[in-house]
Amino acid sequence: MDIRTRLISTAEQLFDRHGFTATGMDRLTQAAGISSRTLYKHVGSKNGLMAAVLNERDRRFHRLVSGDSVDALFGALETWFAEEGARGCLFLRAWGETGGNVQEIAEAMARHKDRLRQRIEGIVVVEIGRPDDELAEAILLLFEGATHAATYRGGAAVDGARRAARRLIEGARTQGLSS
Repeated sequence: MDIRTRLISTAEQLFDRHGFTATGMDRLTQAAGISSRTLYKHVGSKNGLMAAVLNERDRRFHRLVSGDSVDALFGALETWFAEEGARGCLFLRAWGETGGNVQEIAEAMARHKDRLRQRIEGIVVVEIGRPDDELAEAILLLFEGATHAATYRGGAAVDGARRAARRLIEGARTQGLSS
């Protein structure tokens, strides 16, 4: 594993478990086994490291979400929680800890949320045969809610959101047939 990959992987684990502001640079360099100089050479700043962590997490998450159904979408969320743990959305946590005022973090969060929204819009088209912005928004909110509720409800949150999304899809299909 190269230095940058090791740094980002280590930082992601620490940020996810302890928070962004609570994780100091000394802790990061010690855990990654690198010097401060090496850290800054590879990511420029703590904000740069945070953005790099979020961009890598986005890449990994979207690679996992590969199906074209609400079952596949929420199944990917279950898989993510089994592999990564359920501690809420790291993107929103980063955005919140920085007050939404750090451009690199805000852009990484917006990119991730836009990609998720586009993915859900695509699933809606496959599921009901047409675009439906309101349905996509409702499923996005169910997904986001399950992401946070899983921190204290576990898999039941994802299962409940999946069932609700299925009902919305079925309702939209039925509505489409009667139109």
